[in-house]
Amino acid sequence: SLLKAGIVYSEAITTVSPTYAMEIQTPEYGMGMEGALGYRSKVLYGILNGVDDRLWNPSSDPHIPATYSREEMSGKHLCKERLMREMGLDSGLREKPLLGMISRLDLQKGFDLLLNILDDLLAMNVALIVLGSGDERIQDAILQAAARRPGQMRIEIGFNESLAHRIMAGADLLLIPSRYEPCGLTQMYALKYGTVPVVRATGGLEDTIVQFDLKTRKGNGFKFLPYQPKAFLEAIEKAVRLFQFKEAWKTLMLNGMEADYSWNRSARRYLELYRSVVSESRLRGSGI
Repeated sequence: SLLKAGIVYSEAITTVSPTYAMEIQTPEYGMGMEGALGYRSKVLYGILNGVDDRLWNPSSDPHIPATYSREEMSGKHLCKERLMREMGLDSGLREKPLLGMISRLDLQKGFDLLLNILDDLLAMNVALIVLGSGDERIQDAILQAAARRPGQMRIEIGFNESLAHRIMAGADLLLIPSRYEPCGLTQMYALKYGTVPVVRATGGLEDTIVQFDLKTRKGNGFKFLPYQPKAFLEAIEKAVRLFQFKEAWKTLMLNGMEADYSWNRSARRYLELYRSVVSESRLRGSGI
């Protein structure tokens, strides 16, 4: 195995998040390489991917109907209003949470959890927009659910980058219930856009999302750990309850918007690692 040889003989091994670096040392995530990765754990590093904040930035995004920033948030309300109108959602839900999912329609992305809780979720008097394509069985099941709730739920099949930006800007919550997620980018986009992520605590989702605490006003989203429909639903319920408290919700949004998950941050970490590897190699070569 060339992959195993690389793991054994490399001076440093990197993957795309600190939590995933730990997860791949277990049988569940290691795919047969957990033994080799565990053996080399001292030189195994998890460095988060970055996002291009020139393309994904609500203050300059050409795809959204109104730009906005941490200093001036009014544009986000207009983005939500326009998105709901575009998607044919009931205007009476405008003051309720608008949930979005932008994802490949696949079991890895947690769509089995979504389908299990869909009736209970929509009973909370929220609206839901799903954008993606993939597994036909999942696609058909979500299309059927949307047909039963035409003013409350909408699914768009396929890849539509412009719509993805409009959902990111217009939604209040972004759902990311992944079974596993080495790093993930959509939660980072969501933070930048003041759209609160609800995620499963795995891989990069665990590393980037901090559970919001109403008492301290710290945190940037909501998390659940067991891969179970009930746990997912409970995390969404917490978010929907908090949405009623406008000042706390605004604090939560701003907490996410101030985070830096750009490639500049990630690149600095890679440079630090590569320089340390080169330095150690030179020391060994000099016999010190």
